[in-house]
Formats: sequence, C-alpha cells, structure tokens
Amino acid sequence: MQKGKLVQKVQNIFGANSRVTKALKGYQKLQEVKEISHHFSTYLAPKIAHSDALKNESYKMRYQVYCIEEGFEPPNDLEIETDEFDAYSSCCLIEHIQNQRFAGTVRLVRPQAKDQLLPIEKYCSNSITHNALAPRNFPRHEICEISRLAVPNEFRRRQMDKFDGAAIGAINTDSYSETELRCFPFIAIGLYLAAAAVSINSGVKHNYVMMEPRLARSMRFIGIRFEQIGPIVDYHGKRAAYHITPEMLHRNLPKGFSIMYENIRQTLKSQENFSSLPLD
Repeated sequence: MQKGKLVQKVQNIFGANSRVTKALKGYQKLQEVKEISHHFSTYLAPKIAHSDALKNESYKMRYQVYCIEEGFEPPNDLEIETDEFDAYSSCCLIEHIQNQRFAGTVRLVRPQAKDQLLPIEKYCSNSITHNALAPRNFPRHEICEISRLAVPNEFRRRQMDKFDGAAIGAINTDSYSETELRCFPFIAIGLYLAAAAVSINSGVKHNYVMMEPRLARSMRFIGIRFEQIGPIVDYHGKRAAYHITPEMLHRNLPKGFSIMYENIRQTLKSQENFSSLPLD
C-alpha cells in the first residue's frame, strides 16, 4: 500500500486528530527526511573552496546567477562576480558527484579587523532595528554573514520557487535521473547547513543574512529558525535582516535534518584545513 493511501486509511478509521494518525504522519515525515538526506549524500558533496580554482568556480556561479539571470550586478568581461568582501570570506560549494559539476555555492563573510564590515552593515545598516542583536555589539571574529547563495539554473526545480535570486527554479530533467531530482530542491538547505558547519567550527557566535521572508519561512519549516531583526526593505527585492546562533540551530533542527547536517559536517571536517579555514 502506498504511504499516502495508508495515512488516508488510518485517518478514516481513527480521525485526523487522533494520536495514531499524528504518529503515523510524524513517522512518515521523518522517514522521508532521512531518505532525502541519504539521496543528498549519494549525489551531492559539500566542499570548501580552499584553492583559487574552487574559489573561481564559486565566482563563476555567482556571475551566472547574480549578473546574468537576476541582473543584480552588471556583467563584466571576466565573467566572475566578486567584491571587496571576498578578501575576508570563506566559500562553500556543493558538487554533483557523478558529473563533477557544481550545483551551488554560498559564502561566509568573516571579518577579523575592526575596519572590516559585513555587507549588511555597509549597505543595509538601517534595516536592523533590533539594536541588541546589531553586529556592532559583538567582536569582529564572532560574527559572520551568509551571503551570495547561488544555484545554477540547471539544478533548479520549479520556476515558482526562485528564492533570493538563486534558489530552486527550473531544472533540466533530461540530464538527471528521477531519483536524483528528489534531492535537488534541498540544495539551498544543504548550502545553509554547510555554512552553519563552517561558522560553528570557526567559533562564530552570530550569523546574519539578508533574505526574502518566504525563504525564511521555508527554512523555518525544516527547523532552521532565523530571527527577523528588522523590517522588510527593498534590497535586490523585498528582503529583511535575519540573525541565528549555533544554539538556535541545534535547538530547532529536527532529527531528520540533523542527520543531513551531521553528514555535511563530517564531509567538510574530512577536508584539508577545515579546522583553520584560512582567509585571503
């Protein structure tokens, strides 16, 4: 019997609000998340961009999304997208294992010196109205900003789900198997979990991000609960400032996605220099 039909039959017998029905739905959801985590680790692998070659792959993906597809930044002859913050940032990528093509990237801006700002401080300082959680209140090495999340067009699934200018959209169904497609909607989640693993390992205590509220709601659905710390503003679309700590991440992440996070963390941990993550 198919899972959906089983749930419907149990619901018809015991009622939608019965403990049996709720328990079955909860179990089914956990199994689905475990399956997604398994598919993710089977087909996709997170990487830290230690080399110039890997950093360039990240910059090229960002160019495709931010300059060509979304038009947030102007095109250039080098066909890479970089800015002043990359000088003190770490990049994560997700690689499609079978064809060794990259399926997404995200960066962590990690200031160390007093004059090194987060992008949110330079361009959107007025968007933070929760003064107690403003980045200026904390030592530079304890803060970071998750930014420049980009997923190439071929790895996007539904055009209606274009979050943050780089989330999940249309996918080339001729290039990948039906089984592989099941994990692609979670590439953005995998990027956030990779960023979390890097920031936690680096001793960061406060993570910031400018994102669309609907992306924040999507993250909340799977247990990544960003706290909104300011109103919605017009910055490459309607966005708001959000904050999250490692404690908030661990406290709210469901068991199924905790498995996915731990798999990502262990994969990154096995890579060279994960403990130091040198900055340029």
